[in-house]
Amino acid sequence: MSDAKSTGRMRRWKEPIRRYERHLSAAAMVIGYAVDNFTFGRVDHPGAHLVFSAYLVVAVVSIALAHWLQGRRDRAAAAADAKLRGGDSLTAPGSEPRPEGRFRPGVWLPAATQFALGGLWSGFLVFYSRSAVLAASWPFLLLLLAFLIGNEVFRRYHARLVFASLLLFFALYSYAVFVVPVFTRSIGQMTFLASGACAIVAYYFFLRLLWVLDRQRYRQSRWQIIAGAIAITAAMNGFYFMRVLPPLPLALSDVGIYHAIRHTGATYQVQEESEPWAVGFGLARPVVHVAPNEKLALYSAVFAPIRMATRITHRWQWWDSRSKHWQTLSNVSFSISGGREHGYRGYSLKSGLRAGDWRVNIDSADGRLIGRLAFNVVPVATPVRTWSKTLQ
Repeated sequence: MSDAKSTGRMRRWKEPIRRYERHLSAAAMVIGYAVDNFTFGRVDHPGAHLVFSAYLVVAVVSIALAHWLQGRRDRAAAAADAKLRGGDSLTAPGSEPRPEGRFRPGVWLPAATQFALGGLWSGFLVFYSRSAVLAASWPFLLLLLAFLIGNEVFRRYHARLVFASLLLFFALYSYAVFVVPVFTRSIGQMTFLASGACAIVAYYFFLRLLWVLDRQRYRQSRWQIIAGAIAITAAMNGFYFMRVLPPLPLALSDVGIYHAIRHTGATYQVQEESEPWAVGFGLARPVVHVAPNEKLALYSAVFAPIRMATRITHRWQWWDSRSKHWQTLSNVSFSISGGREHGYRGYSLKSGLRAGDWRVNIDSADGRLIGRLAFNVVPVATPVRTWSKTLQ
């Protein structure tokens, strides 16, 4: 009687979960991303890399174990089928399949893979989105978002060796792209190529592990895995050389356009004119009123990992309405060094500003877009009233 009651209670608990499973999964994904965005700190903090490393280890172990167990099941099924075809319906002593009970590796190992990869996509989306300019990097961010959502939608496919292995390779590559610069304290083409080489070497050892655990099953999927890995490598290199890949580990912390700027000790004193509230929320472009012979100052703070030294460029561009393209009128480059929590600060000055739409691109040493500020210049006869502001 008590067993019947407990069974009824379990059914009452499980029924709402099954009914709203998709909604609960979507809510869990959103909450998980929000928690990651809050808990993941700087890209050069050891704690963040311990989390990423743990996710990668779980993914590697769960994929490898699932591959090994599935190989054993395939061979057992083939042997049983051969016996039935041979007319032998007897089962040899000790060869009966063992009951898996409540713990079923065939279910829990793909779930572990899904959990680990979901954590990786969420963490990648946090860091890459912090470093990205949407106008330039939206294809890569959209791809990461698709992987994050697809990790939940295609949960059943994590049991397939090719699918899970290729997701792991993309995760290895995405992680290497920003962890190698943290350790080498440099960015650029050679660093990016070294990141790809590290990902490929790590993946090679993973494939060797699959080979050792079950050669027959690995042979069946080997060329699909290799072809997929080549496609992922080509895509990542395409993203980088087309300057779509965000310049992680660099990230823009602050940016502003001012009428005057002065560096005093550890602070920057700037003069700015009042702007509508929409400008503060990024809903409108700043409008700067410029008097004759007046200069404007573009201030930026760019975060870089500790002990990293590199160069950034302020690229001043004006929209030519006749030719319908942006004209670069000034490039100002200067060195930055990493380690400061709120980014390395610097500024550039520009005089002779024409009326119309302007933007300043903040580029990394390898030409990728770290940040951008767009504004509109309106000429006036006399200087407008400004207010003093201190930038820490």
